[in-house]
Amino acid sequence: MPTREDAWPEGTPCWVDSQVDDTARARRFYADMFGWEITDMPQEAGGYLIALRNGRPAAGIGPKPAGMPMPSVWTTYIAADDADAVAARVGAAGGTVVMPPFDVLDVGRMFIAADPTGGVFGVWQAKAHRGAGVYNEHGAYCWNELHTGDYRRAQEFYASVFGWKYDEIGDGENFVYSTFGASGNDHPLGGINDVTKMPGDNGSYWLAWFQVDNADTALTRAAELGATVVSGPGDSPFGRQGVVRGPQGEMFALIDPATTVGEPPTGQSS
Repeated sequence: MPTREDAWPEGTPCWVDSQVDDTARARRFYADMFGWEITDMPQEAGGYLIALRNGRPAAGIGPKPAGMPMPSVWTTYIAADDADAVAARVGAAGGTVVMPPFDVLDVGRMFIAADPTGGVFGVWQAKAHRGAGVYNEHGAYCWNELHTGDYRRAQEFYASVFGWKYDEIGDGENFVYSTFGASGNDHPLGGINDVTKMPGDNGSYWLAWFQVDNADTALTRAAELGATVVSGPGDSPFGRQGVVRGPQGEMFALIDPATTVGEPPTGQSS
């Protein structure tokens, strides 16, 4: 079971949470879906819930911000050593700080931003809450990717803000996709997908992927619990997978990385 005790390095997707209209309904759905033990934060946290796997934080569930109309979503948070400094870089690189940096009790400092292509993400400066304490196992997040309609602009933005380097793994025509990582780190941290090459996909958004032991079983169970299977199950060199719209409209993806078909493409660094 991959676990982490310390704060995640800057530029690493470090946490995911879902903003929904009905947190009690989401609590029931995800507890059954992933086997999470979901606990309440203190009252001053505004109804925020922490999902645990084997006693370690895996994800969060919270109500939508008051007075801010928005769809139900899963949000990817990227680690920062200094949230205010990263917020300044977001603006300088052409992004928008949607919710300026603020302290969350004693657990961290955060802000919400949109990249120039419209992809919304969070930034988390860890204090008492380090981010995900478990990952890359059944019921935990394992991958985060940006779907964007302006692929090169998105790459430029995140490279400027977080120093990401890219490996192009698509064919450059029908499938345009890159993995990203920190400078000097060969381990990919996530991906960027050009949705103009993907019929039926549109807009710019971050998609959170959760690992499961059996994609077919997990997708069937999601549908039984009131979710909608948007795609899949389908095979890939990275695992058997599918995309789900949760009962309140929030999108997420499932993958069984132990069941693969084909050879992964090789990348070219940029």
